[in-house]
Amino acid sequence: MFSWDRLRVFAAVAEYGSVTRAAESLRLTGPGVSQHIRKLEKEAGTALVEREGRSIRLTPAGRALATRAAAMSALANAAEDDVAAIDTAVAGALRVGAVASALRRLVVPALADLVRTYPLLRPEVVDGEGIDLLDRLQHRTLDVVVFESWDHRPATVPAGIDVHTLHTEDVHLAVPADDGREMASLGDEADSIWTVCPAGSDAHSALVHALREAGVEPTIRYEVSDYSTQLALVEAGLAVALVPDTARARTPGVRYLPTDPVVTRSLRVASSTRIPAVHALQDAMNTILAL
Repeated sequence: MFSWDRLRVFAAVAEYGSVTRAAESLRLTGPGVSQHIRKLEKEAGTALVEREGRSIRLTPAGRALATRAAAMSALANAAEDDVAAIDTAVAGALRVGAVASALRRLVVPALADLVRTYPLLRPEVVDGEGIDLLDRLQHRTLDVVVFESWDHRPATVPAGIDVHTLHTEDVHLAVPADDGREMASLGDEADSIWTVCPAGSDAHSALVHALREAGVEPTIRYEVSDYSTQLALVEAGLAVALVPDTARARTPGVRYLPTDPVVTRSLRVASSTRIPAVHALQDAMNTILAL
């Protein structure tokens, strides 16, 4: 197999037609360039150049190899340019993980804006629970994660991860529209049937802790990760739910009541890299939240 270093030198020799000029362009010595050519000829098993005074002439085999070497050199230069651009510009792959409620309202519209502005950006998205996404972030299979942290169940972030709070919001009790209350005391919800995100999620743990602190053991019959489905269950009169403000929808059959005590949730951003695309995504989400 041909050595890339020798092919790079040979491409320069073929381009300039001179060992001396090739050496100057590569910042090598003339003897060093000649040694590369001799070793490349040994690898090829045939002569690649013929000397004509101070110049050189390529043999037929040399011309064939020079064409490929030039193409490889151009490709290598383009690769270097791509890497340099990704380090300084919003471009290349951006692997994003997000909890479902943040994905729909924040991540998707933010990425849509970024792709329009930066056409070389290639986002990849997965959803899931915060604990799993943060584990993937720690193992460098994701670049950035948008996760939730509830006041009754703060999320644990692995060491060495950069974290910023995007938004802190109140959580309201979603009830059927015919519920006449103006305020929901969590201590009065002993007879309620609940819908909540599946066991093991931050939202599930937060609901259980909040109600137990209020002296209530919750009856959970509907575990669904999607808030839209939870609201459908509320509208149907089958359950009540704790719903963060960013997950609220204008559902005719649902009312949202403030809670006593107040329950809050924060959306946070964690990243394992400092590439510009991560900062651009965070800025885009901040812009959406400010609207």
